[in-house]
Amino acid sequence: MNMTFWVWLSVGIYIALGMAIAIAARRHLGAGMNEFFLGNRRVGGFVSAMTYAATTYSAFMMIGLAGLTYKSGVGALGFELTYLCGLFLVAFFGPRFWLVGRKFDYLTHAELLADRYQSKAVGVTACALCFIFLVPYAAIQIMGIGYLVAGLSKGAIPLIAGMIVAIVLGIAWSNIAGLRSVAWTDAFQALVMVGTSLAVLLVVVQAGFGGFGDFFARMNSDIPDLLTVPTGKGLWNVNMFIGLALPWLFFSLSNPQVTQRLFIPKSVTAFKQMIGGFLIFGFIYTLISVLWGFAARLLVPGLENADMATPTLLAMPIVPMALALLVMVGIMAAAISTIDSILLTLSSMWARDVHKSIINPRISGARELAISRKCVIPIIAIISFVFAWWAAGKTGLAFMIAPLSSAASAGLLMAVPTIIAAFFWRRATAAGALSSMIVGAIIVLVLQVINFKPLGLWPAVWGAIACVILFVAVSLLTKPPLEKANEFMGYLQGELQKGNFV
Repeated sequence: MNMTFWVWLSVGIYIALGMAIAIAARRHLGAGMNEFFLGNRRVGGFVSAMTYAATTYSAFMMIGLAGLTYKSGVGALGFELTYLCGLFLVAFFGPRFWLVGRKFDYLTHAELLADRYQSKAVGVTACALCFIFLVPYAAIQIMGIGYLVAGLSKGAIPLIAGMIVAIVLGIAWSNIAGLRSVAWTDAFQALVMVGTSLAVLLVVVQAGFGGFGDFFARMNSDIPDLLTVPTGKGLWNVNMFIGLALPWLFFSLSNPQVTQRLFIPKSVTAFKQMIGGFLIFGFIYTLISVLWGFAARLLVPGLENADMATPTLLAMPIVPMALALLVMVGIMAAAISTIDSILLTLSSMWARDVHKSIINPRISGARELAISRKCVIPIIAIISFVFAWWAAGKTGLAFMIAPLSSAASAGLLMAVPTIIAAFFWRRATAAGALSSMIVGAIIVLVLQVINFKPLGLWPAVWGAIACVILFVAVSLLTKPPLEKANEFMGYLQGELQKGNFV
């Protein structure tokens, strides 16, 4: 039997297991928006950590980060480590999200902002940023699965087939039991991700190089230009690093599928376990992905599309077929988990922050949930698929998975000053929030579309500069909602002084 058969068989087994887990999760599903999208805020520490990890680390890592390492070298490691450095933001802001989420019953960070600034427009604008910039990020996951199955089957399975599987499963599993089905499958998938990727790295290093000593020696002798920054090809320089890393540093605050995870732990202890577990997982998975990219560069040099590094390496004879198929399933599972999470988060934002806030404030909870599941999730999925299909046909650095991921986060970065100020600056105003998010997002979007970097600075940097200046200046010139600010910040101060999060 050829490889194509085994790829489809592995995908079929994965789908069957995933369906079983999702259906089992449905048995515990209660009623209401909080239950469907947040697991009723009763998720344990281990599952919280694993769903956080699987949601964050997806096709980007073993496909995107490995591909970026293949093409540009060790700078990719520094770039990705900025995300882990950004976890100090979760340790600092996470407890605040968790506390106010429970106190004021927030479902999304857009709802939090609308209430804190006493402005529906702020919530709608934050929601719009997420819709505009998260669609490309969802598309990246779809592309990653397409590249993976096409590469493993050596083109026998077309890229479009893998992408169709990804989007169909994303729609199905996000509908079956909401966060519970996603979180339960994530716990299993995250272990498969890191376990299989580590196993295959050890196999490749031993079979392809004779061990880590010879592997590192080959790196020094064959690709020394990829071990320094900037590289010999000039890909990594200060402007490129800052442009890609800045959105990554604030990813944990700017991306709604991540901030929504901050609402779900059932206790302070579970919250701490979530952060600690994710940090350990992330560090290990980052090193695996980067070393994998270097191994691919040495063993399969000259790839036109660097994002094909992982699929091409997995298809080599030195990798046992069973292990390659397990890695494929692990990457596919992680990518679909991210798609699920994005579909869930965006559908909840539309239902709560747009439909209920603006269109029909009297809508029932049942109707609100029905709109999310039956209308918004399929529409977002289809749009993401179309974008993925278009981007997959492009070539060059701008259309690689890792840069596309950072570019998507660059637009979401424009909400960060508004989010930070919500917790710490009583003088912050809705006008400041609106002007900074709108103008900053326009700057990022225009510069990205026309591929223009004034003075060599990337769109994320120019957007962030304009965003911060506008937010502070406009807030100082307009009237803040002091009553809500005092209630919001006073509650947090009282709870944090109890010392539960120390």
